[in-house]
Amino acid sequence: MTTVLSFAEFEQLPTEPGKLELLDGELIRMPAAKLIHLEIVHQLWALLRVAMDAAGPSTQLGTLYMEAGYKISTQAWLQPDISIAHANQPRAEYLEQAPALAVEVISEANTAEAMDRKVKTYLAHGCIEVWVVYPKTRCVWVFQEGHAEEFRRVLRCTLVDGLQIDLDGVFPSAQSRTS
Repeated sequence: MTTVLSFAEFEQLPTEPGKLELLDGELIRMPAAKLIHLEIVHQLWALLRVAMDAAGPSTQLGTLYMEAGYKISTQAWLQPDISIAHANQPRAEYLEQAPALAVEVISEANTAEAMDRKVKTYLAHGCIEVWVVYPKTRCVWVFQEGHAEEFRRVLRCTLVDGLQIDLDGVFPSAQSRTS
């Protein structure tokens, strides 16, 4: 049986190692990220930073974040690995609602069910795109409302003008994964 928490109850939880999220009132506990996960996140964040700087100011997009938490509703607090806020993202004590872009890098702790629920939650609360990054299969699924597309070699994104990411440069080589 799952205990349903409100956001106020979630806020009162003690700090612990790893990452805590709240999804439909359900507490989601994830262990600390492994090095390969962090390397992919940092590489994608750096590539997004360069592309956003090159594209210039946007009326649609705000700040690029790593590990920022979003209070999406009274029963949802999600912390994507990378996010780009909306240009006028509501905020109080936290970023409110979903970001414009949410990037989730899959690790062993992620379940297909939880990821499906997260993607749907992001999109239902104003997210324009959700990227789900699969290191083992070296692909990225991009979700928009009513549309999903898989990218294997080059990731193209319409949110940031001209953004094309060479995925071979994002994922560690097979040799570095075994060492």
